[in-house]
Amino acid sequence: MSKIIVLAGSPRKDGNTDRLVAAFVKGAEKNNEVEVFSVHDYKVNPCIGCNSCFSCEGNNCFQNDDMQQIYKKLSEADILVIASPVYFYGISSQLKTVIDRLHTPLRNSFNIKKLALILVGAAELPEMFDAILTQYKLTLNFFKLEDAGKVLVRGAKDKDSVTQAGLEQAYRLGLSINA
Repeated sequence: MSKIIVLAGSPRKDGNTDRLVAAFVKGAEKNNEVEVFSVHDYKVNPCIGCNSCFSCEGNNCFQNDDMQQIYKKLSEADILVIASPVYFYGISSQLKTVIDRLHTPLRNSFNIKKLALILVGAAELPEMFDAILTQYKLTLNFFKLEDAGKVLVRGAKDKDSVTQAGLEQAYRLGLSINA
């Protein structure tokens, strides 16, 4: 049984990203322990690039915000899932803030071995996810992580417009993840 952490990047509660995450969790929790961190529930300040975390005791960021909870959970995780709505061909700024705060030596203590990606966007363009997929591949390579899978849903503009096929794909991805 693996410990999965999902970083859900939608600032909109109960929208398409949250629906896909719920479907993923429903499948994943059959064989794993799953915990979701939704950006709409946490206050995380942006990284200011001061690098004080590299010299502070315990590599802690000087910013006292909810990121401390996320660091703790990531240190216990085997698998990380990134889920985001796609705005202007990138992940949400709220999720990017959390990811940028992983610029810390604390990440070297994480035991994460696999990474998965769940994206949803309004456009139908075939290349809509290309920039994010490039970053995803670079992250896999840099950290020597296994790709646990991807769910890419296009054409979901309005709240609750993600299709049943998209939800089923997210569920199957969750179900496919085993220790």
